[in-house]
Amino acid sequence: MKFRKNTKLGKVNFLIYFLLVFFYFTPNLISSNKDEIIKKYTKIKILDKISSKNISVNLINGENFKYSDLQIKSIKCKHSEFDDDPEIIAYVQVRDLSNKKNDEVFVFNGWMFSSSPSINPFDHPVYDIWLTGCD
Repeated sequence: MKFRKNTKLGKVNFLIYFLLVFFYFTPNLISSNKDEIIKKYTKIKILDKISSKNISVNLINGENFKYSDLQIKSIKCKHSEFDDDPEIIAYVQVRDLSNKKNDEVFVFNGWMFSSSPSINPFDHPVYDIWLTGCD
């Protein structure tokens, strides 16, 4: 009795391996478009209302930045997904370090919009902060 190789089984195995490799790399290609929208740095301006001095700061997302009595942390900064009306938004947390009683309370914790700073305003008696861009 002659034994023949099962060539159909070999073709099916090859097809299965090909599909596994294809589906393994496909999500990486799709998610790369979203990475272009989310940026690594957040650009803000800080105004000292008493001295009338302002500075521009590039915050690294996820790291704390200390300016005088404020500790500022940008969690995420991204450009809008709509091309007709570009918008820059950032999620920012600000703590007042001079207030020793409420160490864990944020003065500001929310989204900032570059085109409309009054939507979710940062309210502090000495400082003003507004979003200028993302890098």
